[in-house]
Formats: sequence, C-alpha cells, structure tokens
Amino acid sequence: MGDDSEWIKLSIDQKCEHKLWKARMNGYEEALKLFQKIEDEKSPEWSKYLGLIKKFVTDSNAVAQLKGLEAALAYAENAYVAGRTTGEVISGVVNKVFNQPKARAKELGIDICLMYIEIEKGEPVQEELLKGLDNKNPKIIVACIETLRKALSEFGSKIISLKPIIKVLPKLFESREKAVRDEAKLLAVEIYCWIRDALRPPLQNINSVQLKELEEEWVKLPPAAPKQTRFLRSQQELKAKFEQQQAAGGDADGGGDDGDEIVPQVDAYELLEAVEILSKLPKDFYDKIEAKKWQERKEALEAVEMLVKNPKLEAGDYADMVKVLKKVVGKDTNVMLVALAAKCLAGLATGLRKKFGQYAGQVVPTILEKFKEKKPQVVQALQEAIDAIFLTTTLQNISEDILAVMDNKNPTIKQQTSLFIARSFRHCTPSTLPKSLLKPFCAALLKHINDSAPEVRDAAFEALGTALKVAGEKAVNPFLADVDKLKLDRIKECAEKVELAYGKNTGGAADKKECRPVAGKTPVLSGAAGDKDTKDTSAKSGPLKKAPAAKSGGPPKKGKPAAAAGAGGAGTKGKKGSETKEIFEPELSIEVCEERASAVLPASCIQQLDSGNWKERLACMEEFQKAVELMERSEMPCQALVRMLAKKPGWKETNFQVMQMKLHIVALIAQKGNFSKTSAQIVLDGLVDKIGDVKCGSNAKEAMTAIAEACLLPWTAEQVMSMAFSQKNPKNQSETLNWLSNAIKEFGFSGLNVKAFINNVKTALAATNPAVRTAAITLLGVMYLYVGPPLRMFFEDEKPALLSQIDAEFEKMQGQTAPAPTRGTSRHSGGSGDDSEERDEQEDIGNDVVDLLPRTEISDKITAELVSKIGDKNWKIRKEGLDEVTSIINDAKFIQPNIGELSAALKCRLNDSNKILVQQTLSILQQLAIAMGPNIRQHVKNLGIPIITVLGDSKNNVRAAALATVNAWTEQTGMKEWLEGEDLSEELKKENPFLRQELLGWLADKLPTLRSVPSDFLLCVPHLYSCLEDRNGDVRKKAQDALPFFMMHLGFEKMAKATGKLKPTSKDQVLAMLEKAKAIMPAKPAAPAKASSRVVGGAAPAKFQSASAPAEDSESSTMEPKPDPKKTKAGGATSKAKGAQGKKVPSKPNLKEDDDKSGPIFIIVPNGKEQRMKDEKGLKVLKWNFTTPRDEYIEQLKTQMSSCVARWVQDEMFHTDFQHHNKALAAMVEHLESEKDGVISCLDLILKWLTLRFFDTNTSVLMKALEYLKLLFTLLSQEEYHLTENEASSFIPYLILKVGEPKDVVRKDVRAILNRMCLIYPASKMFTFIMEGTKSKNSKQRAECLEELGCLVESYGMNVCQPTPGKALKEMAIHIGDRDNTVRNAALNTIVTVYNVHGDQVFKLIGNLSEKDMSMLEERIKRAAKRPTAAPARQAEEKPQRAPSMNANASVLRKGPADDMSSKLNQARNMSGHSELTHTVPREFQLDLDEIENDNGTVRCEMPALVQHKLDDIFEPVLIPEPKIRAVSPHFDDMHSNTASTINFVISQVASGDINTSIQALAQIDEVLRQEDKAEAMSGHIDQFLIATFMQLRLIYNTHMADEKLDKDEIVKLYSCIIGNMISLFQMESLAREASTGVLKDLMHGLITLMLDSRVEDLEEGQQVIRSVNLLVVKVLEKSDQTNILSALLVLLQDSLLATASSPKFSELVMKCLWRMVRLLPETINSINLDRILLDIHIFMKVFPKEKLKQCKSEFPIRTLKTLLHTLCKLKGPKILDHLTMIENKNESELEAHLCRVMKHSMDQTGSKTDKETEKGASRIDEKSSKAKVNDFLAEIFKKIGSKENTKEGLAELYEYKKKYSDADIEPFLKNSSQFFQSYVERGLRHIEMEKEGKGRIPSSTGISPQTELTCVPTSTNTVSSSIGNTNGEEVGPSVYLERLKILRQRCGLDNAKEDRPPLTSLLSKPAAPTVASSTDMLHSKLSQLRESREHYQHLDLDSNQTHSSGIGTTTSSSSSTAANIDDLKKRLERIKSSRK
Repeated sequence: MGDDSEWIKLSIDQKCEHKLWKARMNGYEEALKLFQKIEDEKSPEWSKYLGLIKKFVTDSNAVAQLKGLEAALAYAENAYVAGRTTGEVISGVVNKVFNQPKARAKELGIDICLMYIEIEKGEPVQEELLKGLDNKNPKIIVACIETLRKALSEFGSKIISLKPIIKVLPKLFESREKAVRDEAKLLAVEIYCWIRDALRPPLQNINSVQLKELEEEWVKLPPAAPKQTRFLRSQQELKAKFEQQQAAGGDADGGGDDGDEIVPQVDAYELLEAVEILSKLPKDFYDKIEAKKWQERKEALEAVEMLVKNPKLEAGDYADMVKVLKKVVGKDTNVMLVALAAKCLAGLATGLRKKFGQYAGQVVPTILEKFKEKKPQVVQALQEAIDAIFLTTTLQNISEDILAVMDNKNPTIKQQTSLFIARSFRHCTPSTLPKSLLKPFCAALLKHINDSAPEVRDAAFEALGTALKVAGEKAVNPFLADVDKLKLDRIKECAEKVELAYGKNTGGAADKKECRPVAGKTPVLSGAAGDKDTKDTSAKSGPLKKAPAAKSGGPPKKGKPAAAAGAGGAGTKGKKGSETKEIFEPELSIEVCEERASAVLPASCIQQLDSGNWKERLACMEEFQKAVELMERSEMPCQALVRMLAKKPGWKETNFQVMQMKLHIVALIAQKGNFSKTSAQIVLDGLVDKIGDVKCGSNAKEAMTAIAEACLLPWTAEQVMSMAFSQKNPKNQSETLNWLSNAIKEFGFSGLNVKAFINNVKTALAATNPAVRTAAITLLGVMYLYVGPPLRMFFEDEKPALLSQIDAEFEKMQGQTAPAPTRGTSRHSGGSGDDSEERDEQEDIGNDVVDLLPRTEISDKITAELVSKIGDKNWKIRKEGLDEVTSIINDAKFIQPNIGELSAALKCRLNDSNKILVQQTLSILQQLAIAMGPNIRQHVKNLGIPIITVLGDSKNNVRAAALATVNAWTEQTGMKEWLEGEDLSEELKKENPFLRQELLGWLADKLPTLRSVPSDFLLCVPHLYSCLEDRNGDVRKKAQDALPFFMMHLGFEKMAKATGKLKPTSKDQVLAMLEKAKAIMPAKPAAPAKASSRVVGGAAPAKFQSASAPAEDSESSTMEPKPDPKKTKAGGATSKAKGAQGKKVPSKPNLKEDDDKSGPIFIIVPNGKEQRMKDEKGLKVLKWNFTTPRDEYIEQLKTQMSSCVARWVQDEMFHTDFQHHNKALAAMVEHLESEKDGVISCLDLILKWLTLRFFDTNTSVLMKALEYLKLLFTLLSQEEYHLTENEASSFIPYLILKVGEPKDVVRKDVRAILNRMCLIYPASKMFTFIMEGTKSKNSKQRAECLEELGCLVESYGMNVCQPTPGKALKEMAIHIGDRDNTVRNAALNTIVTVYNVHGDQVFKLIGNLSEKDMSMLEERIKRAAKRPTAAPARQAEEKPQRAPSMNANASVLRKGPADDMSSKLNQARNMSGHSELTHTVPREFQLDLDEIENDNGTVRCEMPALVQHKLDDIFEPVLIPEPKIRAVSPHFDDMHSNTASTINFVISQVASGDINTSIQALAQIDEVLRQEDKAEAMSGHIDQFLIATFMQLRLIYNTHMADEKLDKDEIVKLYSCIIGNMISLFQMESLAREASTGVLKDLMHGLITLMLDSRVEDLEEGQQVIRSVNLLVVKVLEKSDQTNILSALLVLLQDSLLATASSPKFSELVMKCLWRMVRLLPETINSINLDRILLDIHIFMKVFPKEKLKQCKSEFPIRTLKTLLHTLCKLKGPKILDHLTMIENKNESELEAHLCRVMKHSMDQTGSKTDKETEKGASRIDEKSSKAKVNDFLAEIFKKIGSKENTKEGLAELYEYKKKYSDADIEPFLKNSSQFFQSYVERGLRHIEMEKEGKGRIPSSTGISPQTELTCVPTSTNTVSSSIGNTNGEEVGPSVYLERLKILRQRCGLDNAKEDRPPLTSLLSKPAAPTVASSTDMLHSKLSQLRESREHYQHLDLDSNQTHSSGIGTTTSSSSSTAANIDDLKKRLERIKSSRK
C-alpha cells in the first residue's frame, strides 16, 4: 500500500500522468468531477489540462481509458480552450479508441467527436475522420463512417461539408469488408436525405446491384427535408427556435424556409470532378470540321458531343472550339449538323457554367438568327443551347444581342426570341431584372403584341406576363401605360400561369416547374440535369435566396394598398389605377358635354359663357369657379367642363381678367377631378398659346403644372413641346422651355423622353431669338442635373460659341444634386417607399441617355488586314495597326458593341514585349470603354480580365495606365461583371507582388461602394489569405487594408471558416487579423436611405433634403417644432406599419409614468462605463462604427442604457416620433446640473445616442441636440473631466459629419462644440479626427474642417499637427486644388494661418505643389501680409466682450466665422464668468507675433491695458484634480488606467504657463513621490514628467525671468518645487533609471543653463537655488541609468561644442559632469552598456577629429575624452576591443586606433601605478615622467579642487606641486576656466601660503561658493545601476538627434549654424534603434498629451521659445548667454522678419 499512499497525495493533473493505471484512473475520475464543477468556461484551471487531454483518450489501459474518455468529453463540453486540442484528441480517438473491443469506448469516442463539432471545430474533426477512412483496420473505418453519418444526421449538411465525403463514397462501396460496405450504404442514404438527387451523378459508376439497393432505400425515405437537431454553440438562437417548434408539436411553420436555405447548399455539379477535354479532341478536329464532306464534319462534331457529355468540364481556352461550333450553327447548310453543333454548345455551356460566360456574347446572336429554321429537332436543339448558355451569363450581358434580333422580319425568329426572353425572365429576380433592363425589353415586346402573326403575339404576351410576375406590377406597369385593356388582361392572365424557376418548393418541384413552360425542352444534362440547372441558377442568385417569398406574396400585397388608396383618394397607386382606365376616356360630342355640364353648373353660367359683354363673362367665370370648388371628385365631368371653357370665344378670349379666371379654373379642374389625357388635349393648345402672354402667362403655367400632375409630366411635356415648336411665336417657345425647366425640378425626371426633348432643344438652340436659345440652355442645365455628362455628347456638333455657353451652364450645375421631386407621384406616396424608386429611376436616366446616342457600327472597318497588322512581328507595323484602331474609334465617337476580331487582337497586344505598345493598347481600351458605353460589359471577361493581368507589370507607368483603364471600364460596367466567375480569383492567385498589391488596392477602393457582391467573390478569400503572408511587405499591407472590405460583404463567419484550410500557424495569424478587421469593418452602403427620407415626410431622400421643396425648407429651418407634426402625419405616420397603433399605445402608460418622473434620470452603476469599454475592446459588443446606424446598433444601445437610464426617458429616447426625442433632450437639459455624476457615468451612452440623432433629418431635434451638447461640454470642462478614447472615437467622427450641414446655424453650433471639446480632449487627437473629416465627399464639410484645423494650429501651435506637421500640411495642401471654391479658400487660409505661426518653413513641410496651387498659395500669403492693420481693431469693436481675451492676431487670421472659433482659453474664461481676465504672461511672444504680422499701432495700444490682472482665479479648477478622478471612476487606486490618465493630466499641468497651476501640479506629484506605496504609480510616466519639467525650466528661463511684472519670489518658489520634486524622484533608483537618454540630455541642458543664469544669482534666494541644483545634478548623475546618462552627456558635450552661441562655461560644466561619471566608473562599469558608449564616443570623434579638438580654445574636451577612454581601458583591459560591435566601419574609426594605443602603452608600463596611488602620491611624482603624465597629474589635482569634499586637499596638493616644480605651468589649466574659478584658486593658494607662514587665518572667501561653478559634488554612494528595458543594448547615435534638430531648426525658421559639417547621415554607424525615444519623439507622443490640456497663450509662447523642442544640445543656444537674452530674441525676430520678406 506504500505506493498507493504516495500517489493519493498527488494533484489531479499529476495523477493523470502517473505510471500506475490505478492512479491515472483515479485522476481521470477526479478530473471528471472537477470539470463538471468549474462554472467559468474561461477559468485558468482549464489550461492546466491542455496538454493532457490527448493522454486521457489514448490511455493504454482499457479500463482507465474509459474513464479518461468520459473526462475528455466533459472537458470538450465545458472548457473554452478545448478547441485547441481538436486535432490531437480526434486523431487519438480515431486511432486508439475506435479499434477498442468495448462498445462503450466507441460510443464515447463518437460522442467526443460530435462534441468537438458542437464547439465549432467541425472541419478539423471531419479531416481526421476522413484520414481514418484510409486506415487498414476495418473497425476504425466503420467507426469513422458511423461518426460521419451521425454528425450529418444531427448537424445537417450546412455544418458537415459533403463534398469530401461524397468523393470517398465510391471507394468505400468497393471495400472487401461487408461491414464497411453496409455502413457506407447507411451513410449514402443519410446524405441522400439532405441533398436528394444531387447524389446520383457521383455514384453512377458504383456496382449496379449496390446502386439498385440504394435506389430502393432512397424511395422509402420520407419526402420532407430533414432538419438539424443539434446546434453549434454559435447557433443558440436556432436551437431555441427549434425547441419551441418541438414543444409546439411540429414544424409546420419552420419547414418552408429551412428547405429554402438547404436547396442551394449542395449542388450536384460541385460534387463532380472536372474533366479536361481539350487535350482529348481528335488531332484533326479543326481540319475535319472545315471539310467539304458533311460526313467528316459530322464525325468531328460527334467526337465533341461525346466529350461534352461529361457533366463538369475543366476550365481552359475554348475560344477556338466555340468559334468553329458557332460557324457550323450559323453557316452550315446541313440542318442535322446545325442541331448537333447546338447540342455541343449546350454541353459546353452546361459543363463549364460560369466559365462559358465569356463566349456567350459571340454565340447568342448566331443562335437567335438560326431560329429561322422550321425543323422541330433543330429548334429544340437551339432552344436547349441558348437556355444553357443563358445560365452561364446574365441577361444584362446579352441584352444588346437579343434586342437587335427582335426587329428581325422573320416571324419564327421573333417568336422564338420572345419565348427565350420569357424563359430567361423566369430565372431572374426583381434585382437582376432592373428597370433599365425591363424598359428596352418591354418596348420591343409591346411591338410584338401588335404583330400580324398570332404565334409572335402569343410569345410576346408570355414574355410580358413573365416579366410582370418576376418584377411585380409596380415595376412593369409604367411600361404598359398605353396598352389597351384586353391586351393588359391577356398579359395578366399569362402572368398567373407562369411558374418561376425560383419557386417556393425545392429540388424536384422546381425542376418540374422549370420544364413545364418550355415548349419541347428536354433535360440538358444526363442524370439530374434540370435539377442541376435550377440549383445553379438559385445558387447564382447568392444573396437573393429569400426572394421567392417576397415575390409570390408581392403583387397581391401591393394591390391592396393601391385599392385602399384609390378609395381614399390619397395614394398614387390608386390614382394611377383610376387614370389608367380614364386614359381611354372616349371623346364626347359637344352636345353630351353641354348636357353633363348643365347638370353641375348653374343655368345662368352656361348662358353667359359666350356673352358679348366681358363683365357678364367674368361673372359667369366666377360662378363657374365656385361650382368647381364645391364639386366632389367623383361627380366632376372634367371633359364636359373643359369643353365648356373652350367654347367660343374659348382661348381667343380678349379680356385678360376673364382669361386669367378661365386658366385658373382649368388648373382647379385638373387638381380636383379625374382629369384624363382626352380632357388635357382639349385645353393644352390654348394654354401653350397663352403661356407667353404677359398677364396670363403665369396662370397658363399653373394650369399646365396641374395637368402634368394629373396626366404625368412625360406625356404633358411631350404634347406641350410639340405644340410650342409647331407655332412661330418665340415668346411662347421660350416660356414653354422655362416652364419645362421648372416642371422637371418639381416632378423629377423619371419617364421623360429624352430623345424627343433633345431634338426640340436642338431646334430651340438654332432659333434666331436669343430668349429661346437662353431658355433652351437653361433647360439643358436642368437636364444635366439628372442626366449628367453624357448629355453633352449630343451637342458636340453645335457651333463653338454655343457649345461654350452650354458648357458654362453645365459647369454651374456641377457639384449640385438634383432636387427631390415635390410634385407628381412621390408627393402622395408618403412612406410607401416610392422615393427610393424615384432615385433608381434617376440613376437609370444617365444610362438611358447613353442608350439613345447614335452609335456607329465599326465591325466592317476591323478588317482581316488590320487584325494581321496588329499581330505583326515587326513592332512598327503593330504600332501602325494600333494607330489605325485609335483613329477608327475617334472618328466613330460612339460605337456599337460588335467589334469583330478586334478584341482578340487587342488581348494579344496586352502582353506585348514592347511596353510602349502595351500602354497604347491600354489607352485604346480606355477609349473603347467611353465609346461603347455600358455595352462594354460584354467584353469584360475576354478583354477586361487581361487588363487586370497587366497590373502585374514591373513598370510603374504601365501599371498606372492599366489601373486607369480598369477604372474607366468599371465606370461603364459596374463591378458585378468583374467579380463574377473565377477570373478575379485566378489573377489574385498569381504570386506576382505588383499584381497582388495593385489588385488588392483596387478592390479596397471599389468594394466599400458596392451594396452586394456575387457569391463567386468568396473564391478570392484563400488567395487574400496567402497575400496576408506574402513575402512582400506592400502586398501584406494592401491585403490587410482590403480585409475589412472583404468582410463587409462576406461576413466574419464565412471569412473565418475559410481559414480552415490554412496551416495552424497561419490560421492563428489570419484569425487575429480578421478579429482586428472585424472591429473596423465598415457597414455596407445602405440602399438609398428610405427611412431617413420618410422622417421628413417622404418628400425627399436625405441626400437631397437641402434642395427640396421651398416650403419644406422654410419649415425645417424655422426651428419651431410646430409645423413638424403635420409633416410627420402626412408622410411619417404611414412610414411604419404600426401607424395608428403607435399613437394609441403610449397614451396609457403616460398617465402612470408621470408619477415616476421624479427620480434621477441617470442611474450610476459602479464601474458600468469601464465594463462597457472592456466589452467593446473584447469585441463582445459591436464597435460603434457605421456609415448609417443599423438596427443592431440601436438595439445594442437600448440594452446598454436599460440599466442606467430611467425607463421613461429611455422610452422617449427610442420613440419613433421625433417630438419624443425633443422631450428626452429637454429632460436631459433639465437634469444636467443636478445629476453631474450620473451624466458622467453614462457619458459614453449619451454621446452614442446623440450620434443617432445626427442621422435624423429633423432640424428641431438636431438643434436641440447641439444645444444640449454645448451645455454638456461646458459642464464637463468645469468638472475637469477628460473624454476617454472610447467616448471620443464613437462620437467625434459623427459630430464632424454635421460640420458639412447646409444650414449655417447648425454649422456654427457644431464649430462651437468642437471648440469646447478641446478643453476636455487633447487638441492633437481632435486634429486627427478633423483631418479625417477633410476626406469627406461633402465640400462644405471639407471646407469647415480645414478652417477648424487652421484654428487649432493657431491656438495650439504646430505641435497639434498629427502625425507630424509635415504629413498634416501635405494633406491640407492637397485641398488647394479642390474643385470647390470654398474648400480651396479654406485650405489656403489654413495654410496662411500656419505660415503666420511658423514662417517660411511651411513651404518645406508642404513639399511639392503644382505650379498653379503654389502660385495661389504665395499670392494668398502676400495678401495676408498686406492686410490693413485696422482689421483687428474693427473686429475688436464688433465683439467687445471677446476682444480683450483674444489674441489680437487670432482675429486677423480668422476670416468669417471668427466668433465661434475664439481662442480656447477665451472659452474657458467666458464659461467661468471672468470675461475681464486677460493675458499676463507671454509678453515677448505677443511682441514677436506682432512684428511678424507687421501689426503696429492698434495692437500695441491695447497691450498695456491687457497686462494688468492676475491670472490666478482662472486656474483654480485645475488645482484640484480629485473631482476629475471621481468623475472617471470612484475607485482611484484600483483603476490603473484612470490613475494613468490622472497622472498624465497632472504632468501636463507641470508645463503650464501659469506659475500657480504648475506649483499645484508639482505639489501633487511630490505627494505621490514621497509615499513609497504610491510612488510606483509614476512608473512609465518618468520621461513624460521630465519633459514637462525641462519645458517649465525653459519657460521660466525664456519668459518668466524676462517678465518684469512677475514677482520673482514666485519664480524662486517654482524653482524650489521643481528641484525638490526632481530630488525626490532621483532618490528612487527604480524610477530614476526609467529616464531615457534623450530626456536626460535635455534635463541636464536645462539644469546647467539654470546654474549659469546670472539673473538667478541676483535673486535673494538665488544662491540657495543654485546650490540645490548642484545637489540635484549629482543625484541625476549617480542614480540614472549609467549608460543613458553617460550617453546623454557625450551628446550634450558634442552639441555644446558645435553650437557657436553656447558659452564655454556650459561645455566646461558638461565636462565636469563627465569627470564625475569617470570617477564613478569603477563601481558602475559592469552595469554599463559599453557598446553604446563606445558608439557615442566614436560619433563624437567623427564629428570632432583630433585636429579639430586641438583647435578648441580649451584643451579640456580632448583631455576629458582621453581620460574617459583611458579609464575604460584600464577597467576592461583588452576586452574593451570586443565592445565595438555597434560601429560599422571600425577601420575608419579613430576610436579603435586610439584604444589600441592606450592598451599598448599600458602594457609597456607594466609597473605603472594604480589610480589610487597616483591620487595619493601626487607630491612624489617622478621627475622623469612624461609631460602627459604631468598633465594628467595636474588634471587630477584640479578635479579634487573642483569637488566639494576634496577641494582643500586639492589646493594643498597644488601648493606642494608648485613648490616642488616652481617652473611648472598651471596656466593652461586655469586659462579655460572661469574668472571666478581662477581667483578662487589664487585666493586658496595665498591662504595656504599665509597659513604655512603663520600669518594668521584669513576668513574663507565670501560670495559665491565654488558650487556655483563646479557642478560635480562627489558623494560616493555606490550606484551599480542596471540598464532598464528599453535602453539596454539599444543602438542609437546622436547623429539621429542632430539630424532631427536640423530639421526642427529649419521648421522653426532658425538657420543651421553648422552647415559646413559633413552630412549627418554619414555619421550614422548603425540604424538607430527605434525603441530609444529621443525627446523629439517624446514631444510628439507624450507632449501632445501635455499640450492639449494647457491654455491658449502659453502654447503660443512655447511654440516660439521652444523651437528646439527636440531637446538637443543647442536647445537654448540662441539665448543661453544670459546678458544678451532680450537682445538675442530681438535678433531672432529681425531674422524671422527678413526671411519673410
């Protein structure tokens, strides 16, 4: 039992691995219990067992294995990580469990497999099971088959992929083992349940007996489709639905749609292997097919027929075969061969499917024309062929060919074409049969229904009936307007008989339907052919699977509202219906008319109609009018009334008053009655006659408009135009044209006959009367709005003068959108969605116009000779051929799609070896696209795809040309044709990096604009994944960019599923990328926004709202909610089906809820906001990112709000009626002040809800929302809240959208809000969002965003520009070339603003601009400079309350909306009510700017008045960050992220320009630093803090010290705070070591500059300050990371020596610090990264070779360097030479040679003393020692004198030395030191001498202690510092910083004093490691956070004085000489000014 007790104590996982089986079994049992107990599926406990689960399953002991299997099953079921073990566990189950004798083991094995499928691992499980089928052990095979069968039975064919299983089935049926065969049979039966007859073809070759048995089994199966009974984890909703159905006792309702989804799931075709047939063609096929004997031709065809019987053919080049078959069909005289060739074509089409599409266009016309044959077998073969071919292409592609044949004279051709159209329509859906297609087809078929041949008429009826059934009455009726009732009934009758290919039933049923209507159609494919067709087409429809339901239910549903509307007299549909009947109103005789009129009019009225007295006629008209006004619509005999009006004198009436009345009555009748075209014809002539009349013209127009509304504009317009132009009166003609221009705007353009107009307009343009010409041009302008550029094509032959007028009119219209129709159909339709249809129609108009263009047939010019020229061997001849083609196309202008052999010839030229010819071919193809128009789409497959191949060319210009060509084509064709089929995926498959990156870039560009993509697009995904891992970085980047757009169309699930075939490593990477892409995936572009337009009342789609009906515009802009309810009732109420319900429901609860409204409206949920952010980060909820809000976003927001917003407010917020939104906003405003904390805790949700309101179109809500936002952001800035990234990113982009709003009020508000936001969100981050806004398509938005960017730069300086000023400016400069004038102006103004801040450097940052843009910019800058100085004063007068607080220049630079762009600081002031407060600090800077601006008198006059007040009060809020912390989260300590943001905020205030703010911030940080437990919070913020600190030091040095008005005590207080803080910081080694090199360098620079600042010495407590700085410097040297500080000092020394302006004292102090470091080296040498230090020394020596150093005035630098190297050599010995790894060319390096010399020297002098001996025995120096020795010794002595503790000892030694060597020269040592130091030494020596000679003691020198000069006070603490993470071992050279400094100096307008230096790039020894952040980077990253939270003026200040913000040595070089501080500044100003001029 000893053993037992041992393992019993072990942990579970150890037991499971024990060698004793009992122990393992016990382990498995306990694991099972544990697994069932753990509730959290993500518990860390699960991960422990990840590696063990395979062992559970494969245990060698059978008994233990059973327990292991149970545990493994529980693990798979409950663990989140179980999926990772799939492969190994299933493989273990297959190989080690399925072969076990125990049935229980097999059962558990199968359960485990099914469980893994349930947890979404179906593919790997299936893969392992299929591998198991190859096992030799039949037991395993049987178990694998059984598992697959069970999986299929439970999960269904959607989850279990059938294709691989069906592939292996035949092999299983051949197995010797009966058990395997039986199991295979069961599996085949199960598969058949799911896919029915699709299984037959793959199994047709198995043993006939087995097949027969199968057939018997199949027959027994129930007809109902099986259902999924077990669901994946992701399908829980389906599961719930299924369980409900089960509970309800059946699946009556569910059956149908499930079936629908399953039909397209498995297509027999997909399950087949493709057969390659091209190689199997008889060798002499092409000869035989041309043979003269028909028997030989027949043989050739039969050979092909046999080959194409294969149901699936492999893709290849079938062009030649198709060509010869087409020839046989078209030209062979033997009809039997024609039929045979047609069969071959049908077989090819069926076998190739989509791949045959490219040949369809060539064959269709030939087949259609061959229908002239009468023989039934030929007709049948041709029918089969053309039907099969139709399925390979789209109706759109072959429509041209079909329509061309429709005009053929042969009746059988007409009949068969119509029948073919009918059959084709059956395969269409409403979306594949758009109006643009229906229109030409219906027009052609309508001709046929009047044909003399009955069979032609019947066929046309059938085709029209089918169209009616497919597209619905709504789409087709407009085209049937003129069909008489009998024929219309006939069409409807046909429609009822038609059964569509997409019927509701699945499989076989659809098959029957499809075959029924087709006359003699036999199945095309052997086996389940018809079925396959159906399936194919349904699969093809892709996203349209749900169409059938809509279709079958479509027409009746539409009918009902129409009827209702007719009765109510409101809806268009009803109106159209009644009108259709009345169109045929017979013309009544005058008697009948009189009779009817007398029944409704007073008798006197009728008698006086033709009275001779005009007054009686007038009285009569008044009565007439009253009578008409009182009549009901149904009673009004319109025709009779109009006839009465037309009765003598009729329209010849001479009295204008009577005439006006008459015309007004016509309008009334047309509006109120059922006015028919017959009535209209009676009056129109008269109206046209009067339209030019001065007095009656307007009444005539009114009447015409009313008639247009009654009889539709297209008809009316046509009548009016023909009448006007049939008479000579030019006034009537011009007024008619003007009326039409207006009418088109009011009614929209749909249905108008463009061609007829164009002819009339041409007549008008030729008129002699200028008014007629002007009116015609105006009409063209209006038409241009709807038709677009194609309209101009019709007028290219006009005279140049006229053409230029037309162009000018078109130019005016550019960029405008067509106004939404306000009359006609859409006015009545309310919410019925007609508006979207309008839009579709308008989109089609452009295409319609293009169709009307007269096109030339050029095929006859494409001769064989030309084609052979293009293919010639000599490139010159090829070029000639291409030139000819160019001229042919140029001459023709517009061509027909038939281009004969040209396409093949051009295709070959695309891969010409001569690139110039390739480019020429591309330009021809571009030309071709424009000339052919949309018809080019039939050439996409054979010519378009080869253009894409050219994108892989290695030459950049060829690729660019190819891309331009592809874009020109897609403009004409749309994208669908390109994405269909496998061609695109084949291109992407090619591993050509150029092709891949260009193609992916193109797709990323095009996909976001598409609403849907064909299903074939999925084929590109595997290649996209391989691009994600391409060797080429550009390809990878492009693939990543395209990923979200692929996902947008295909969905995450499909994309994730497609990763199944990748290698595991790739799969993980790709899945991670998919997750990222999912987060940024854009929403699909919505169908033209129906919803939004309905809210406005259905009058206008959102796009057009601004220009919609004038009435509506005034309503919405008044901002009064009163008119709105009417609108909503008119249109909005109908928009929801709920309509009436919606109104009733809320009325009841309101009574109850009124009582509940007392409580808070925002409930604080602890940590609620943080949790929401986590959820969004973890992708548990949708990221708030969309183009228009989809329902799921709104639902999500609703659920998130439910826990923290009062119920009644939420009901208001999400109500359908906008007035409730207004109530919600009112409540929110009311509770804003009282519920601050609540508002902040729900801020993210509030902002998201407000973004939804931005998408509403109701202005009153929008204005209220903006009002609320203004209040909200004011509150937040008072509370010092800072927006989180999450809140900002889900709100700001949507707010920016509103900047482009057409209404000024809205724009102003949005700008004001953006302004306020800068107080609670960093301006640099705002900058990025606004920059995104400049990319909008809305020109207003672009302009406003650019203006806002200018304001940001002006207020916050250049540092606000993100990512860098250069990039930002380049982006802005792009807009100088914008087409919109306001955008251009805004861009120019913004850059001028930047120029004013930043000077001439702007031009360098912008880079290259086109000449035109550059000249505009320069001109604008000149103008800005000349602008009169009175401007600011004037603006100041206009805005008294703002002027004092605004920087004077700001008002100069800001044109226009200056009010809402006031300085950010000013905003803060106005809010806190201190409007009288003003600047007190940046005096110099104001002066500086003034001089630059040349603003003299005015501004300066104001200045003294401004600088009087104290600033302290303003900043009081800043002093107390606690409220802010509370606002973010109630838990300060445990929410680290919030601590971080708090620290960021406090640090940002350290650099504040206000002394008090800074002191308060420092006090808070000091508090943190002093408490050890809290000090850690500063970790990670050290660099940031130090940067803020040295910025503050710089600010004091440059600004505060120079400001005489400032109390100097304040400055001392600030200094002491800073120094105290730093000392606290540098006492904590762990924190001190976080400081990076760049930052330490800047810090040391700042501290040394401070020590040398004579102004500080003059202060009362100045000495104390300088002493403390001394102490601080020592701390910095000792406690920082030794590598970093040493490196920093070396760089600083190098820079200070380079800088001419730097004082020698500065360099001296830097060297003293270095000496100090040298002394510390023995202790710290091991912790130093020597490689980096030596690299720095190497760079130093490169910049300062020995010769150059020797020229220095002082010899200290060279000695310092030597001492440092000497010490390093002594400490490391020869090993030092191994540390030169970072130096690239060691041979060129002086350093290596120097080190070798030192090493050699030290080896020679083996007896040389150690350092310590040298130090001690200084007095006993050997006389013979070399001069260098003496120098070194003296250096040691002087070092001692320079240290605090040893200063006396040093002086004593110097005294001894001088005594001993009286001739020794110590002058060189003293010469380079300061005067003060020299006198100190002399005094000291005198002192000692006097002491020695006993002359009593002299009091020690008063005045400034030596510490003032000598920085390094040694404190020998032992600091062995370890290098901290990011700097350890990193390679970075100062040259990097120098280069950056140079750039920064240039940007800041400073000359680079050191231009004679060798180029810095040559100094780089290794590429700088990016991780070592220099201060430059810091300034761009960390400081962006600091700056944003600081106010206006000090930013301006920093911007000037910190031009060297890079923090490199010369930072303050220009002003470091203390005495010349102000002079220096003045010089700089002079320099800046001169550079401006």
